[in-house]
Amino acid sequence: MEIAFKPLFTIQFATTPQIIGDVPMGYYRRTGMITEGSFHGQINGKALPGGGDWLFRRQDGVIHLDVRAILETDCGETIYMTYTGRLKTTPEADARLARGEIVRADEIYFRTTCYFETAAENLLWLNDIVALGIGHRRPTGPVYEIYQIL
Repeated sequence: MEIAFKPLFTIQFATTPQIIGDVPMGYYRRTGMITEGSFHGQINGKALPGGGDWLFRRQDGVIHLDVRAILETDCGETIYMTYTGRLKTTPEADARLARGEIVRADEIYFRTTCYFETAAENLLWLNDIVALGIGHRRPTGPVYEIYQIL
């Protein structure tokens, strides 16, 4: 069977980091609270404040993502989006981000699997799909190209 993908939307989040630091479990813990965001594509709208990313960085530098967000379409419908994934960067990419530069998707490994929940009649199909996200980083937060796996 051939795997096919369909563009769903591009989403970007602005986040405020909250540092927890090195915890006894042997990794670095940080959260990123979503302050705003927007998405456009097959559906369009904004990310509501209050969601966040509960991440940890392993000792080898790979970051595990655990994100929850509430989206609101331009028509006022709400969607709960959750995703997990991995982010592997390089010291050079991290230094560029710290200087306020954008780090492109082809410079890092930034992948997620996305799931949705909604009660909106015309968006019920979202409840039944799995999506793939390919991300890149900006100083203010992540940007993802989200694709429905067909």
